Parts: sequence; structure tokens; C-alpha cells
Amino acid sequence: MPPIKRHRYRTLLSVLILLVIGVTAISQRQAIYDYARLYNYQVPAEVSNLATVTSMTDKSRHDFYVNHPHIQDKQTFNQSCPNNGGEQTIILGCYIPVQNGIYIYRVADPQLNGVQEVTAAHEMLHGAYDRLNQKDRQHIDGLLEEYFSHLTDQRLIDIFAAYKKSEPNDLNNEMHSIFATEVANLPPALENYYKQYFINRQKVVAYAAQYQLAFSSRKDQITDLDSKLRSLKIQIDANQATLKEQDARLSAQREALSNILNSGNTLGYNSQVDSFNSSIQSYNALVGTTKDEINQYNKLVETRNAIAVETQNLAQELNSNSNLQTQTAR
Repeated sequence: MPPIKRHRYRTLLSVLILLVIGVTAISQRQAIYDYARLYNYQVPAEVSNLATVTSMTDKSRHDFYVNHPHIQDKQTFNQSCPNNGGEQTIILGCYIPVQNGIYIYRVADPQLNGVQEVTAAHEMLHGAYDRLNQKDRQHIDGLLEEYFSHLTDQRLIDIFAAYKKSEPNDLNNEMHSIFATEVANLPPALENYYKQYFINRQKVVAYAAQYQLAFSSRKDQITDLDSKLRSLKIQIDANQATLKEQDARLSAQREALSNILNSGNTLGYNSQVDSFNSSIQSYNALVGTTKDEINQYNKLVETRNAIAVETQNLAQELNSNSNLQTQTAR
């Protein structure tokens, strides 16, 4: 008799082996995909430096590198990350699900140092969020939503209000990236969670504060100058109203004095000359003061508008699609 049983045993064993391999492949699908993505991948020096200066852990470096990050100039970046939010949306980077790419906009202006670093960390965290299983994501979403419910930073509140309109389904995903990279003090549970991604998260937050200062400092200067301009304008307008009244009164007094002199009343004329000349001196002094204030006002307008143009240029430097218009004083 042929060895049927032995043959059958070997066949079943092969099926079991294939079944085990299949189950293992499914459970390790992410690891297999990552291995394929990272096989022979040479990390560009710029990309490696971003991971280093933002203190990414081995885990987050893995999540970062598996997306083959690219730092791109204007034209290439706009092709990689089309702006679907409109011209008023500033795009600094994008993550293409699922682990299909991270693209970072190259920002050369030294006044905006820190932008690329924060963007790299931000997009890496989108990839990390993508990798969370359902249970972990529900847990993290709960922590993010709890912190958001007590948020007092108006800048962040405004940012998330915009996300609610443009990307309502990605709000938690954005919280996951923004809280980690832009908020210095987080609840202990979130701080512990983010430790798996950053050796020192405060380095990233410092980068965020650094480039945001380029805008906030100019905004503060403009606010201060606008206040001074309003005060000066009130004073100039008041002076000009006073000068108008004085001019009318002095013109009437001059005509009256002329009539007195023409009538031959020299004594009466002379008795009023000193008082009239004193009024003229006060008038001329106010004219001089008003001219000085007008010159000061105009110089402040020039300074204010120059800062506004700087702010506009920085905003445009951040995004190749930006057509932001800065309001100037007049």
C-alpha cells in the first residue's frame, strides 16, 4: 500500500504552516510594510538632522523615516502638497496616508528658524496617529478632547475653530500634533504618552515659540504704534480745531485794530497791540507744535507700515500660495 497516511500528514502540516505564516503576515503587516519601505533607504542628512534636533526617539525616527520625508522648495512642494484650503491657508507640510510620504516646505529666512523643525515633528505625529490601533486611539482621543475642553490659549482656539470648518473629521488628529509641538505644559497623562516620541519635547515647543515670535513681536509693535497714532491724531485734530477758532478770532481782532488805527485813535490802537501780539505768539507756538506732531505722526506711520510689510513678507515666505494682504495705516 502507498504511504497514504504519511503523505496526508505532510500535506496537512504544509497547510498548517501556510496558515500560520498567513496569520503572522496579517498580524505583522505593518512591520513587513515598514521593512519594505526602509530597505536600502538612505536617510538624507537634512532629514536626519531634523529628527536629531527635535529629539525624536528611535520609535518616532522609525515612524518619520518610513514616510521618506522630503524637504522641498516652492514649486515641488506645491505639487506634493496641493493647497485645498484656499489662498488664506498657510501650508508648511503634509502627511500622505497611509505612511506614503511626508513633505516639508523649505523656509530659508533665518527669522523663521524653527519652522521646518516643528513641521517635521508635526507631520511625524500624523503618521504616528495613523498607526494607533482603535483602542489606543480612543484612549488618546479622550485625553486630547479633555485637554481641549479646558483650552485657554486664544491662538490655538482660533486654529482649531478653523480646522472645525475645513477638516472637521481630522480635529483630534490635529490636536495630537499641535498639542505636542506647541504647548509647553500638558497634563501628566499626555506628557507620558508623548515621551515615546520625544526625548525632550520642550525642544520642539521652543522651536515653535521661536518662529512664532517673529510674528507676535511685530504684531505687538503694530498694536503699540496704532495706539500712539490714535492718540496723536486726536491731539492733532484738537489743535487744528483750536487753530481754526483762533485764526478766525485773530483775523477779526486784526481788522478791528486796523479800523481803530485808520480812525486816528493811535492811543487806543497801541493799548491793544501787546495783547494782540501775545495772542499771535500763542497761535504760532500751537502751529509749530502741531507741525511737529504731524511730522511725528507721519514718521510713526512709515515705521508702522514698514513693520506691516515685514509681517506680510514673512507670511508669504511661509507659503508659496499665500496672497495675504496686510492692512497699512494712512
